[in-house]
Parts: sequence; structure tokens; C-alpha cells
Amino acid sequence: MQVTTAPSTTPIPGKYWQWRGHNIYYVRAGEKQPQRPPLLLVHGFGASCDHWRKNITGLSEDFEVFAIDLLGFGRSAKPKLQYSGDLWRDQLHDFISEAIGQKAILAGNSLGGYASLCVAAQRPESAAGLVLLNSAGPFSQSQPTPEPEALQSEIQPPKQASLQTLLGDSFKWIFQQPLAQLLLFQYVRQRWVIRQTLEKVYLDKSAITDQLVEEIYRPAYDPGAMDVFVSVFSTPQGEKVDALLKKLTCPLLMLWGEADPWMNARERSQKFRQYYPQLTEHFLMAGHCPHDEVPDKVNQLLRDWVLSIN
Repeated sequence: MQVTTAPSTTPIPGKYWQWRGHNIYYVRAGEKQPQRPPLLLVHGFGASCDHWRKNITGLSEDFEVFAIDLLGFGRSAKPKLQYSGDLWRDQLHDFISEAIGQKAILAGNSLGGYASLCVAAQRPESAAGLVLLNSAGPFSQSQPTPEPEALQSEIQPPKQASLQTLLGDSFKWIFQQPLAQLLLFQYVRQRWVIRQTLEKVYLDKSAITDQLVEEIYRPAYDPGAMDVFVSVFSTPQGEKVDALLKKLTCPLLMLWGEADPWMNARERSQKFRQYYPQLTEHFLMAGHCPHDEVPDKVNQLLRDWVLSIN
């Protein structure tokens, strides 16, 4: 059966779940399927469950589908905390336990991929399977970096990223100064900067709509948004991807947007295969967010894979 998607303007109403005293926003669609695990979709840095709208619509024909806003993003609360893979791992694990009520297939893009990998590797009782779409996270053999790999590239304009390369530790010191933090945050959350960044990481420019820009722009002006931004840069790196893969026991599907300028998909694929050779993977003509650029292909590949492992 061919999976279809609705127009990106279709609103999908959500609700709130209380976690550690904070409001967490999520969307649920589709009916519970006794013979199929539910899906939990996890967005990347600066995005929200809105980024999965095309996938929720298509996949809910065959699955019960959940999409969640990580704490600090989207419509979820933005308390002043130390944000990390461990925090989001615990949030996702508790959501699966309390709100979904059974093991789920976790599907995560970029930062959401790293958080989902943390759940599947460190909380295996929550994961029936794992789907990673251009997943972030450092490997042990990588050069150490001042901030979490891929998170910094997701929110730094190219000129600034080049400046960091030149200045090294000096950049790290500058970014720790409150005025510099404020100025940088004010810069990256402007609509034209958001659009410019998307144009660099999307292969299909027609997928960059005003609605998409607005969905990223709006939460950046919520109270506490700057504290989240600063915390992500200052948080120590979590467990390395290779260490997590060594603990992984559930099936793994990798979907790569091959035109992603932030990561070399083929090279990164080899690293994942080195530590988890039994994975399944597909390379797509898309950038950093293949689920939004080529949703029909992603939905079909994800659907077929889940049915095959089930």
C-alpha cells in the first residue's frame, strides 16, 4: 500500500503530559495496532513535533504514531536546566512507559536521533526498534570538540563555524560571555537566518515554506529559550555513539539524506556499520532532514522495515 501525505498546512492537534513538573507537548495519531508497535518520532535541534507533520499523517494509516517536543523545544517547557542526552533519554523513556504503555519504535532526526539512540541502548525495555535519520553524536575516535558535535553545526551560521575553527579555545571563551551569548542568540533566531540555514541543509528548496520557518522561529521567543540555547553549548558531551552501539540490541534502520552538508553520510555510515553491522540502511536524495524533504519515501521505507522486523 502506497503511503500518502497531507499538505504541510494540515494542523495536527496535540496535548500536554506532565514530566518532572514540566509541560511536555506531544501529538498522537492513528489507532493502536495489536500486532504492530507504536512509533515515537523525535525532532532535531531547534525543531519540534511540527517537523514530522507529513510523516504523522502518512504513517498513522498503519500505526499508532506519537511525536513529542523534547524539553526545551517546541511547545514544551523551557526551564533553566542542564540539557543533555541523559535528560532527553529519561524524558523519552518515561513518556514511553507512562503515556504509550508499551515498547515503541523510536525514530529520531539529528539531535533527536542521538537521544533516541541513548534510550534504545541504555533503556532497552522501552525500544522495540530504532530508526536514525542523519543522527548526531560524536564517535570516540573523533577529534574532541568544545561543544557537542552536530549541535553546534545545527545552530551556527557557516561564517561563524569557520571563525570557531580559526579561534579554537578563544571562541569557546568568547561564547561563555553573557553578552556574546545574547548577541549570538538574537542573531540565529531571526527569520531570515533560519531560512538561510534551511536553504543550506535542504536539497529541495521548495520544502522550505514560510510555515516551516515560523515553526522554528516561534519557540525561539518563548521564555527560557536562550537558557536552553546556552546550555546545549556548555553541556559536556554524553556517551559516545560507538559505546552506545555496543550496548544496542534492538533492530536498527538508518535513513541518510546524502546531500547533508553538516555530515558526510557515506563516511558516517561506515562508522555505524563498524559497531553495528547488522543494521539496515538507505541513502536518499535529501539533505539533513530527509523526513521533511522526501516524506513519502521515508514513510514507505520506515513502514516496510517495521513490518519486516515485526
